[in-house]
Amino acid sequence: MNRAFWALLLSALVAFAPLPAQERLGQIEFPNSGSSAAQPEFFRGALLLHSFEYERAAVAFRAAEQLDSSFALAFWGEAMTYTHPVWNQQDREAARAALARLGPTPAARAAKAMTLRERGYLEAVETLYGEGSKARRDTAYAGKMERLAAQYPQDLEAKSFYALALLGLNQGTRDVPTYLRAGLLAEEVFRQNLQHPGAAHYVIHAYDDPEHAARGLEAARAYSKIAPDAPHAQHMTTHIFLALGMWDEVVTQNEIASGHDHAKWRPGHYTGWLHYGYVQQGRYRDAEQLLEALRSHMLIPSSGRERSELIAMRAHHVFDTEGWSHPILDWPIPTSDLSVYDRAVDAFVAGFAAEQRRDLAVAERALASLYSLAAADGNVTDPTAAILARELRASIRLAAGDSQAALALLAEATRLEDAMPIDFGPPVVVKPSHEFFGEVLLAVHRPVEAQAEFTRALRLTPRRVRALIGLANAARAAGDVGTASHAFDELRGIWHLADPALSAKLAAVP
Repeated sequence: MNRAFWALLLSALVAFAPLPAQERLGQIEFPNSGSSAAQPEFFRGALLLHSFEYERAAVAFRAAEQLDSSFALAFWGEAMTYTHPVWNQQDREAARAALARLGPTPAARAAKAMTLRERGYLEAVETLYGEGSKARRDTAYAGKMERLAAQYPQDLEAKSFYALALLGLNQGTRDVPTYLRAGLLAEEVFRQNLQHPGAAHYVIHAYDDPEHAARGLEAARAYSKIAPDAPHAQHMTTHIFLALGMWDEVVTQNEIASGHDHAKWRPGHYTGWLHYGYVQQGRYRDAEQLLEALRSHMLIPSSGRERSELIAMRAHHVFDTEGWSHPILDWPIPTSDLSVYDRAVDAFVAGFAAEQRRDLAVAERALASLYSLAAADGNVTDPTAAILARELRASIRLAAGDSQAALALLAEATRLEDAMPIDFGPPVVVKPSHEFFGEVLLAVHRPVEAQAEFTRALRLTPRRVRALIGLANAARAAGDVGTASHAFDELRGIWHLADPALSAKLAAVP
């Protein structure tokens, strides 16, 4: 479509409707044939959709539907809120029910679309929720969005949703080449509209691994300002900040995302990242107080998601503070209905802490549970339980004086972890295997090899404090004064808000 025709289309249709002054969610152009009365709610829904505020977006789209019952794109928008590509979630029945309110069949619904372009959006969403497996439908939908974006090159929404479709192609697993394709598309949109929430958001998702995170830093710094009234936008910036080890920003943004009313904070995605940031900053007391508050705020009965998040936070707290006798280890958290991963993490932290306290009976029982979980999971899609089992067994063998067996087990663990797709956020393997391998190598007086492992660990988890401490100690033991000095200086910068005892301990390092 040429520019003249696009300009004519924009003049003929409503392209932009301002939101209420108090709600700041970004700016987009999305020409459509809906009534003028329905425009504010439609645009609100679209902006919220771009920021993954799915429930609020659905409410807005339904309000637009009520104001204009033949507004095809409003029903399209509500249907879109029921697929969450990056999280590999999709509610096909809810989406089909939304579309059915527009018309009983795809043909009847297409007849409500007033332009060929709107019919293209409807055709794509019909494919997304059509017949076949989710993976096949996701792939076919991405193809529809690719063609729509090519047919209407000035339509930044088509290009944005195509980028998002690419991010969901591998069913929640990062496929780097596909993610990079999505990132390039989102960057094109971002360059043309610096206030586009979806463009900034999808750039971040495309690049939120340590190797590519620097490419998403501009979008991360912009996104919180583009959509300050979308909590997910405030958190989402920290996908880049965490991947770069920018702990002050991780904490600040997740405090904002979690909301001003601390009494409403519960174990969840934002508070989990906030806790991890506190620990990296050396603010152990703040991290502990957060854990206590979150536990007291949990719903009764608590949801599986709350318990899952609390298990992960407890594990990170124990390992990163080395609190092997911490009272949080005694918190009863039911796990029978949780995933293999959650149960493996819970068994691992209990077993590892017990081994560090020399309670070998508890450690051995935990190890048996880990091997059972690893066998049940098959290690096909997620080898985490198998990795944790090897780490715990290595710790037990090391305590028994068999350092060679321990090192062999940790070499296996690192090979398994290296084969996993790089993920975003706090480490999925709560004691990263290269970091642990480095600590054991250093303990058996092999500092040069330990330094190499810590260096590898920091490539995977930049500026992670335990790995930095290990690198500094290994480099000093190996006689690499420059590397040791740089690592300690970096640690001092990270711990500028640390608890006094930690600051004093670090200050005593020559």
